[in-house]
Amino acid sequence: MHIQETFRALADPTRREILMHLSRQEMTIGEVTDRFEITRAAVKKHLNILEEGQLISVHVQGRERINRLEAQGLSAVSDWIGYFNQFWDQRLGALKTAVEDAEAAKRKSIKGKI
Repeated sequence: MHIQETFRALADPTRREILMHLSRQEMTIGEVTDRFEITRAAVKKHLNILEEGQLISVHVQGRERINRLEAQGLSAVSDWIGYFNQFWDQRLGALKTAVEDAEAAKRKSIKGKI
């Protein structure tokens, strides 16, 4: 399933940092490697996982492989998280009502004592 691979790709902080770099510019493996203190092989593994999660694409340009962010790959994650926002909205709305009711009751109680 696509979303599982996407979450797997996003689970690692190094891969999230790679995505941040790629959000600013397309990069070769060497350019990505230069920004980290890990081996080229480790960077390649991270890039492969990001590609499997459909978060990046790789395009051959001459002898180089150019890595590009594929922002639409995040749409599945955004949709999944967005689905649960409705539950937070409902809970926060209920909390707001409870706090307002408690404040109103407190004001009423204070007025009754005056």
